[in-house]
Amino acid sequence: MTKPKQFFRLLAIFIVLLSITIFAGGFFLNKPIDQNNIIMVSGRIESDDATIAAKTTGRIREITVREGDQVKAGQLIAMLDDEQLKAREQQAQSMVDQAQAKVLQAQQQIAVLQAELQQSRLGVSQAKLDAEGRISQAQSLVAAAEANLAQAKAAYQQALYDEEKFSALVASGDMPAREGRQARTATETQKAVVDAASKQVEAAKGALLAAQANLDNPTIRAAQASAIEQQIRQAQTSIQSAQAEAARAQAQLQEAQANRKDLEIFAPFDGTVATRMAEPGEVLAIGAPIISLVNFNAVYLRGFIPEGEIGRVRNGQPARVYLDSNPNQALEATVSRIDPQASFTPENTYFRDDRVKQVVGVKLQLINPQGFAKPGMPADGEVLVEGNQWISIKK
Repeated sequence: MTKPKQFFRLLAIFIVLLSITIFAGGFFLNKPIDQNNIIMVSGRIESDDATIAAKTTGRIREITVREGDQVKAGQLIAMLDDEQLKAREQQAQSMVDQAQAKVLQAQQQIAVLQAELQQSRLGVSQAKLDAEGRISQAQSLVAAAEANLAQAKAAYQQALYDEEKFSALVASGDMPAREGRQARTATETQKAVVDAASKQVEAAKGALLAAQANLDNPTIRAAQASAIEQQIRQAQTSIQSAQAEAARAQAQLQEAQANRKDLEIFAPFDGTVATRMAEPGEVLAIGAPIISLVNFNAVYLRGFIPEGEIGRVRNGQPARVYLDSNPNQALEATVSRIDPQASFTPENTYFRDDRVKQVVGVKLQLINPQGFAKPGMPADGEVLVEGNQWISIKK
């Protein structure tokens, strides 16, 4: 009986020693951190929400979600009616067509004017040559007529001399009266020849004046060519103006066509519809809100830390958040933001004793909110500023 008792006594001593060893090792190896290494934070749950708005004006045809609906990134949220857009597209297309028609008309007009200009320039050269040829011909005719007139006058003077001599001989009886009459007839005939030659000279000079007047035709035709050139320049200016008008209209058409993509509004990220701000049938202005979208998987605790302790807080430090709805369950978080400037609590404080209570805002980003944390909920948090072991001081 002695041996079994000794065995059990030794076993009990071994168990006690083993327990003490385990407890001591756990105490020294896993010594809880000091509460001074944890900074308490109080605040409320917030989220980075987004207001989904229209990029263009239009009447709402359909809204596919309601408040509380969960949506995925890229999911269709709303559709706008395209009647106004169609009208703008038709108007812009009509302006493009009209401007292009003006360009074509001006180009055709330029083609006609250029043909007229070429013909006018040829006419100037031809008129100049014709006028110079006619002047030369008229000058020759004047010279010939004047030569004929000189000959006729010489013959007429000779006839006068013969008539005077024959008249004296007839009067003295040395020549028959018939010879005297023939001399007078020859004189009269020659005088008629002089008169005719004089008229020919006048006619030739008239023709020369007419030919010289034709020299003005090339100048007139050159003025006509200048007028045509001016019309061509005006048509070219019209083309440039019409092309600029067509470019503006084309830009408006492209803008209208691009706005067609904006008739469908999609969710930019996964989230939950918090507020529905518009209904089908309403006419929206540019930037008018349709819904507000909240991502409950990206919520955070917005709180404040006294200015004297903020120097121990760094981005990336581990943290925990406790909701009032379940104060015993810690939600893992991390410090994601520290405000660059301190503020007063309460804000706009003008009393000396209150002004010393400066705090700095921080964000504790929840790693896995599990859908429990909702924006607006009050919550408490802990920031582990030193060490690597957690003990909760949340009570």
